[in-house]
Formats: sequence, C-alpha cells, structure tokens
Amino acid sequence: MGFGSVAEIEEKAQKEQCKLWEAILHDDMRERQVDRLEAIGKMSNMYIAMKEANESYDKDLRSRSGLSGGDGEKMIEEVQKMQNLTGEFVGTVMANALKMGESNACMKRIVAAPTAGACGVLPAVLITYEQFYHIPEEKMLEGMYLAAGVGQVIAQRASIAGAQGGCQAEIGSASCMAAAAITYIRGGSAKQVFDAGAFALKALLGLVCDPIGGLVEVPCIKRNVIGSVNAITSSDMAMAGIESKVPLDEVIDAMAEVGDLLPCSLKETSQAGLAQTETGKKYFVVQN
Repeated sequence: MGFGSVAEIEEKAQKEQCKLWEAILHDDMRERQVDRLEAIGKMSNMYIAMKEANESYDKDLRSRSGLSGGDGEKMIEEVQKMQNLTGEFVGTVMANALKMGESNACMKRIVAAPTAGACGVLPAVLITYEQFYHIPEEKMLEGMYLAAGVGQVIAQRASIAGAQGGCQAEIGSASCMAAAAITYIRGGSAKQVFDAGAFALKALLGLVCDPIGGLVEVPCIKRNVIGSVNAITSSDMAMAGIESKVPLDEVIDAMAEVGDLLPCSLKETSQAGLAQTETGKKYFVVQN
C-alpha cells in the first residue's frame, strides 16, 4: 500500500467518493494488480484463518519453553462463572487474546497482525464483536481493511518491529489498528475512527520490548490482552464524541521518536543467560 498518512486515506476516500475501507482496497488492487474479487478474497482468507486459529485452540497444549499454555481456558472458565469484573464481552475478548498468543507460542497457525508477537489483539476484538453482535462477515472485512491501512501507515512512518521500536511498535500498533477497525465497524466517522486509533497508540507509547529469553511469550501474551482491552476503551471514547487533541499521524510520529530514543537494551535481545524463579524453575532471560 502507498499511503504515507491516515490523512491521505481520508483524502483519497473523499476524492473518489468512496468509503474509507474502499480507498484502502483500491490502493491494494492497484499495487498488487488484482481485481476487487481477488483482493477481498485474500482479506477474507486472513480473517477466516484468524477464526480458525481461535476455534482450534488447545487448552492442553504447552509451549516448548513451558512458559505458556492453558491461560486462555482459565479466562474462559472465569467468564463462564461470571466472576470477572469486566463482564462477558470484555472477558471473552481477553480470553481470545490469550488463546491466540498461546497458539502462536505453541507453533500453531496464526495471522501476524501486524506481527506474530501481537497476533492476538486484532482477532480478539473483531472475532468477539462479530460473535456477540452478529455482524455480517462482509462488514468485518471492511474493518480488516481499515486495520491494514492504519498498520501500513504506522510501518511507513514509524515501525511495527519490537527490535526497532520496542513493544509499542507491536502491541501499540496492533491496538491502534484494532481500535480504528472496530470503531469503523460500529459506524464511527472518519474522525472517530482515527481518534480511536490515536487514543490506543498514545496509551502504549514507550512500551519496551523485554521478552524472557527472547521468546514471544512473557510478557508478550498478556500484553495482547492489554492491547485488546485498550482498543475497546479507545473506541468507546471516540464513539462518545471525545476527541483526540493530537491527530493520529502525529501520534505515530511521536512513537517513531520514542522508539529512536529507547536504548537497544529495551528494543531487542542480544544474549541469553540462565536465571531461576522463586520456585526453583530455571528459564532463560535476556542480558544486553
């Protein structure tokens, strides 16, 4: 995609007298030299893959490191007992985010959105919303295009790699994409869509990349939960008419600046050493 800003997406939609998601679709068609049917078909395949990954979650599967697995099921059980403070919808979003992150750690098929480490955020928000509110899949795909367009702008203006920009570039970007997508699906205006994205990204500026042993498990999987819930609250604020004082493009630029200022020790792993938990279990940690 060739957008250098979300403002360009909005300008193109106005110029072509089409919806935001269609402006992104048209750019994808042009860049990949495919027709509308083929372009939408590819996006549909990605969304179906997200749903299949969610449905095929194995509560008994554990990652090779032993650091992750089974937490998604624990969250589901908590929601079913109606003991979680966040309610059924948000609780299910949390469970689905955990499930996707754990499936990634256990080498199951996932969709990097925008990265494998942040793979739980977008599907947790979209899939759960579709299930709870019975939204047609066609509408969900429109939201996927919004997420893709915003993600492409972030990748071009800043970064989506934890090694380059810290975890703000991964979970922060995913949360921003999910907030924009779900706000669009809910009927938000262009301003509300991008304000929601701005809220989500601002909330996670400065988040560092600090995985244990260089693995995308701890604290990464739980951060998918935070990114998902952050996207929902950001959407709710935007839909309530609360406005971001800083445009999304400028928030993305700020993320790039913060990423540049972060020391390498908070952005990527270089050496691994052995540490021991309070229970005596050994695991690898990062030494930079």
